[in-house]
Parts: sequence; structure tokens; C-alpha cells
Amino acid sequence: MKVAHIALWTRQLEQQARFWVDFFAGDINDKYCSRTNHGFASYFVKIGDNIAIELMTKPGLSAGTPDNNHTGWVHLAIAVGGAEKVDLLAQRADAQGILVSPPRTTGDGYYEAVIKDPDGNLIEIVA
Repeated sequence: MKVAHIALWTRQLEQQARFWVDFFAGDINDKYCSRTNHGFASYFVKIGDNIAIELMTKPGLSAGTPDNNHTGWVHLAIAVGGAEKVDLLAQRADAQGILVSPPRTTGDGYYEAVIKDPDGNLIEIVA
């Protein structure tokens, strides 16, 4: 088995799409707008060979408060292929004001940095 895709609700569909394409060099499909679910729109973003993210929006979504102290998904971890790439992405994130935690080696041996997407969802970028 493998994960087919991860879905993310957003109130900022275009900003999210741009973030995933620009920051992770994602390939994106044409925007889908539902004819039966009023206001629903989505993009699929493919990153590399194994990651697919569905970005979805519709009217009336409320803003969440992402943190590490709630039930549910806490973050998405993306392996970027080495410590140098983690460092480069962390520098880009810092310049854009979206770096949450600078590169470090965690207690369980991961070399990682933590960034946030346009909605504040946490993304670990790991070597």
C-alpha cells in the first residue's frame, strides 16, 4: 500500500497552489470547479514521484489554529534529499517569513527544519 494523496482545506486556494509549486517545484493540474458542489474548487499538486496533495476550497471554511497540542494531523514531513537541501529551503523560508524552526538534528536523528504554508499548516522538511 501507499498513500494516494493528502487533502488540505484552504481558504487561500491560489496562494496555496503558488506556495506548493514555487517552494517544492510541484506540478499542478488545471483548477477543478465543481458543477454540483457550489463553490468547491481544487488543484492536485504532484511533488516528485510519490507525493500528491489535493488543495481544496469552498465558501464558509473557518480558519483553524494549527499547533502541536490538538488531536488530528500535526504536520506533513517531506524528505527533500539531504541536509544541504534542508538548509537551502530553510533559508528561502526564513527570507519569506515562514520559517518556524531552523535546521537541527532532532533527538530521534532527523535533520529537519519546520516551515508553515499560507494557512499556517506545519511542514517538516527533512533530509
